[in-house]
Amino acid sequence: MTALQFPDGFRWGTATASFQIEGAADVDDKRPSIWDVFCEVPGAVEGGDDGRVAVDHYHRYREDVDLMAGLGFGTYRFSVSWPRVMDGDRVNEKGMDFYSRLVDALLERGVAPWLTLYHWDLPASLPGGWTNRDTALRFVDYALAVHERLGDRVGTWTTLNEPWCSSFLSYAGGAHAPGHTDPREAVRAGHHLLLAHGLATTALREVAGPGTELGITLNFTPVMPAGDDPADVGVARRVDGTANRFFVHPIFTGEYPADVRADLAPFWDDDLVADGDLSAISAPIDVLGVNYYTTQLVRAARPGEEIGPQLVRGRLLETPHPSAPDAVVVPRGLPVTDMGWEVEPDGLRRLLRWLHRDYTGPAGIPLVITENGAAYDDVVSPDGAIDDSDRIGYVRDHLAAVHAAIAQGADVRGYLLWSLIDNFEWAYGYAKRFGIVAVDEALNRTPKASAVWFGGVARSGVLEV
Repeated sequence: MTALQFPDGFRWGTATASFQIEGAADVDDKRPSIWDVFCEVPGAVEGGDDGRVAVDHYHRYREDVDLMAGLGFGTYRFSVSWPRVMDGDRVNEKGMDFYSRLVDALLERGVAPWLTLYHWDLPASLPGGWTNRDTALRFVDYALAVHERLGDRVGTWTTLNEPWCSSFLSYAGGAHAPGHTDPREAVRAGHHLLLAHGLATTALREVAGPGTELGITLNFTPVMPAGDDPADVGVARRVDGTANRFFVHPIFTGEYPADVRADLAPFWDDDLVADGDLSAISAPIDVLGVNYYTTQLVRAARPGEEIGPQLVRGRLLETPHPSAPDAVVVPRGLPVTDMGWEVEPDGLRRLLRWLHRDYTGPAGIPLVITENGAAYDDVVSPDGAIDDSDRIGYVRDHLAAVHAAIAQGADVRGYLLWSLIDNFEWAYGYAKRFGIVAVDEALNRTPKASAVWFGGVARSGVLEV
């Protein structure tokens, strides 16, 4: 065994999202989100599941905070539900009170709150959703309202979580709310999400206290061509453009990648980018959150090979990569998680080095892993214990990759595991379990073996491999 020591001050913790854990869908004047609406669409969610109860974190947050503190996690990344705290332009004080109580409970137990303003539960009342430029302006008002209430106690603020999912996967692919399959809408949504991030970052910067960290969390899926065939190389580049570079590049450079802009030209409205937008989008940030789960090997469809929409639970889903409709994922024979995602820990090391080299390093800002984890089909033993050794192996190997990236010069300052607790896994309902704490039908919490193991790593800062 080799002991890998992480740097002093390295942040250890877990992450969740409001819609996935809170429940209390219509409690204390909460308004509907687009996910409340989407869950009512036949076939949208596995098993017809919804988030009305989820794991009832709204009423059980103190128990959950006690769990994370007892396990030794120093940071907790959570998201605020926009429709819980805002009813149109009016602040819902009951909703704000919940997050104020949550933050106080975290601080009382020595856990640092890391707040994400948007993790996909957009108010259903906003016309056009993210296709409407006005939503970006509404987001700024919402961000300032939350900061006014919690800014005295929360030191790290993330504007958006995974905007690729709330644009391309949701408006082009149709897999997530609102479930549309219009590439033009996806591009509009992606730009308006970036604009919301930039405008909110600037507005928060003006009111934030000294030492406050502002950032964004992006998901990355590194893509590689299956071979040297120019068609395969080209399709991999196009998938990489929408999956990985559409968001990070303008944030750090103030412009969209030229090739991505050209690839998406058929879906790019002439009036989409207004004067000043790119300057706003590239407002300086203090930390880049990185969500990583897998990599992909892709090739171009061969002449005569039929690929197209997938029929899932009676709904036709399109590709979330509208500039690469000919992309075919090539299995590599690697182990897979319960999500069917191939496990490649070294992809995380390569990703962190690329981000540090091309973006965060020159900007002088750190990286933090804000999501990494795995869904597996956990087996509960007769005594109620859950020995999830596969999840332990996944996290161990990815932590080793993070350590290797740090040793090779990447400035990585933390690792927040996804997720603290089994929860509503979006279109998969409750069928996929990412948590290191199990939840049964009676909503009882049971730490899995991975929770105890990861807690030991977090407390010591040492990984045994």
